Amino acid sequence: MNLLHWINPLYSLSGFIVGALVGMTGVGGGSLMTPLLILFGVHPATAVGTDLLYAAATKTGGTLVHGLYRTIDWRVVGRLATGSIPATCVTILVLSKADLSGETSRSLINTVLSTALILTASVLIFRRTILNIYPARVGELGPRRTILFTVAFGAILGVLVSISSVGAGAIGVTALLLLYPHLPMRRIVGSDIAHAVPLTLAGGIGHWILGSTDWHILFSLLVGSLPGVFLGGHVSVQMPDTALRLLLATILIIVAGRLVL
Repeated sequence: MNLLHWINPLYSLSGFIVGALVGMTGVGGGSLMTPLLILFGVHPATAVGTDLLYAAATKTGGTLVHGLYRTIDWRVVGRLATGSIPATCVTILVLSKADLSGETSRSLINTVLSTALILTASVLIFRRTILNIYPARVGELGPRRTILFTVAFGAILGVLVSISSVGAGAIGVTALLLLYPHLPMRRIVGSDIAHAVPLTLAGGIGHWILGSTDWHILFSLLVGSLPGVFLGGHVSVQMPDTALRLLLATILIIVAGRLVL
């Protein structure tokens, strides 16, 4: 079969733009791709299922790079996965009992997605403030409580990502910064990306079993995203971190507003 028949230029262009933003900011894949697909007329359940496998594929490459540079704390990844994978399986099981093509499921996914987008945007804008206030108010957690909180947060991510495909990026990094203040930033990012692979893969396989995955869209997205990530990584060197975070936060708020309306 001619591969060109599998490529939709609109989806490939979207993959390129989102890939470039991910390359520049390190987050925003699920936060942007799923709502974009929905705005293009793709059913919310299909958008989530397709984006989860898209995220698993793209973040596998990121994990390999971080693994080569030894910037992954596998203990943290294991703790997160201990909570997220069972939560993902339970969430997929609950979704299997619902009519994913119905209006109720559409409303649920749109509501969770819009809330997650606004939460992600808020975290991006106020991350520095959160990181300054949290230690003064809560203090540093002991080893046992850190493990329990990490597993619990992983479970929350499992539910959130399975329903909306959003949350494993900016929210995950910020939570890890709070739970592991002494861990270098590069290991925080590397661990978050590494955890996103089994999380999104489990959710993506679950949605595939439920029939909410479009392989033509997935292929078109990957064709555009790979060069986009490369270009974004190059541009990120030239732009200040604050400007990148504000750019992504602004886009997320606009997209969330469009979904709500």
